[in-house]
Amino acid sequence: MHKTGLVELEAVVAIARKGSFRMAALDVGMSTSALSHTVKALEARLGVQLFNRTTRSVSLSQAGEQFVAQVAPALADIQGAIEAVNQHRDTPTGTLRINSSVGGARQILKPVVLEFLRRYPHMSVDIVTEARMIDIIIDGFDAGIRRAETVPRDMIAIPVGEVLNFTVVGSPAYFATRPMPVSPDELRDHDCIRTRQPGGAIERWHFERDGQHQSIETSGRLILDEPSLVLEAAREGVGLAYMAHWSVTEDLASGRLQQVLPDWMPRSPGLSFYYPTRRNMTAGLRAFIDLIWEVNRRVG
Repeated sequence: MHKTGLVELEAVVAIARKGSFRMAALDVGMSTSALSHTVKALEARLGVQLFNRTTRSVSLSQAGEQFVAQVAPALADIQGAIEAVNQHRDTPTGTLRINSSVGGARQILKPVVLEFLRRYPHMSVDIVTEARMIDIIIDGFDAGIRRAETVPRDMIAIPVGEVLNFTVVGSPAYFATRPMPVSPDELRDHDCIRTRQPGGAIERWHFERDGQHQSIETSGRLILDEPSLVLEAAREGVGLAYMAHWSVTEDLASGRLQQVLPDWMPRSPGLSFYYPTRRNMTAGLRAFIDLIWEVNRRVG
């Protein structure tokens, strides 16, 4: 973004939005020291301090609030005008910023992202993965990838990736000393690797069969907040794990993990790629969406 020639203005707006020099530097593609130098140079030229800085926080000064309130809309208009001109290029150019869960990023990396980069050599893709949901507009992202049921209602969403089926798995070492459960109720007698959600709550395990729904609060001595760690612990025989089926396909095929309760597993709407309802969509985002639909038609 900073290549538009509006480095100082973009730096100030990014810091105001992120509340952090470090995060703003990532947003505009600069080093933290370069960003700090840029803002100090602008403040020196204006003769006024735009930010109140401490060792722990950064916030807009009164003058900074007034400055950003007037500059931010104008900057958005300028960037929109630049993007409008880009629409006339033969190929899109710029950076597409996507916020995603780790699983979502893994599912689209090869079929969509890598193909997108091959087709559009003037485009870059910046994917930031994190467990918690964010406001992609406030945090400066073009789009997001999350489970369909969690996408904000004011966003446009399209399906992406495989259907998100779940499964309960355990290692042969675990089942060497424990019987396989034949119903969700029997999970209460097993060690389960529990997952903490971004908000702090422990995730319940959901089951469904013949119209019967069950939501089980499992027990176990290990609580994790990252699926790859849950999978590693399951492989080591620590306990049973409730996983997205696509993430354990190779383990099941190799016998490293075994599936239980297959008839009880619910189906999920899957993942969605979502973006704001904007009239002036960037050419890069439009091309990325077209590619997602193309992949969906090919695999569906």
